[in-house]
Amino acid sequence: MSEIAVRLATLDDAAAITAIHTSQISRWQRFNERGEVEDLPYEALTLYERWLHGGPWMSIETCAVHLTHLLRGAGMPLVAELDGRVLAEAEVFHGVEPPPFGDHLNVSVLYAHRDHQGQGLGAALLDYILATGRELECERVTVAHVETVDFYERHGLRQVASGQRLNWRARPGQVFYQATPHLEDDPAQIRGWAMPLGRFQSAHQEWVTRWPELWVGVPGLRDQRIERLKFNVAGSDFFVLYAESRYDPRRAAVYVWTPTPFTGPMLTAINDKAHKLGFRRLETYVMAEQAGLLGPDAEPDGYTQDLYSIEL
Repeated sequence: MSEIAVRLATLDDAAAITAIHTSQISRWQRFNERGEVEDLPYEALTLYERWLHGGPWMSIETCAVHLTHLLRGAGMPLVAELDGRVLAEAEVFHGVEPPPFGDHLNVSVLYAHRDHQGQGLGAALLDYILATGRELECERVTVAHVETVDFYERHGLRQVASGQRLNWRARPGQVFYQATPHLEDDPAQIRGWAMPLGRFQSAHQEWVTRWPELWVGVPGLRDQRIERLKFNVAGSDFFVLYAESRYDPRRAAVYVWTPTPFTGPMLTAINDKAHKLGFRRLETYVMAEQAGLLGPDAEPDGYTQDLYSIEL
């Protein structure tokens, strides 16, 4: 009888983890000099071109950098072995936020190799994660952007919220604020803080994974403009990250961490600073009930995702 074992990943697993994630890709493509999409063998693509198909797991080199970052404390990478072969991977981030999230584990990645799905690997990983959450005395386990709803529902997770991506025009505004570069990356700074804008996964994960210094060796990734700022509005400090679009230098995604409720003056300051930085369009992800924070000019672009959760 086949035996499944779950354990913490190591750098020795980078090749197997890359194989798990690349098995999900049926065609490898890039734009040629004429702007046309062309199919190419995997080996012909640069690290950046592979990344565009799904992130750092698309190459052994970038996967190893990502794993090292997680293993140094940013998150918890796990693998599931079937008869000694690594055939599934999960990544979990422990965060503390205000209600309704509280003290939680967020499952940001959970994949089995395409040729070995349906063999209990994903279930073993999720069972391990739920047990870990209980050992850490977390309040809940969450997962966003669920692709296999039935799988999570069988383990007791239920949809608790939904969100959408919005975009709007960055305009100069009249509000007194200070905005200074902030390069300190310790996630303890945001423990217990809310993330009203840009929370695709969790406040902790968005913080620890958006530091471009990790990718100084990858042309294309290192060239993306990232502005990390500490704002003060009306005596309240909060952090903002602007990430330049890879396809339009005048467009940026916005991420906000704050210990206090998000207000109109905060938004005015964010818009004004973005305009001063040369950005003209902004986009962010918000939970449905918070969409009104951005005002009537914010428009959905069609991207949505659901949040599933289980109490522990």
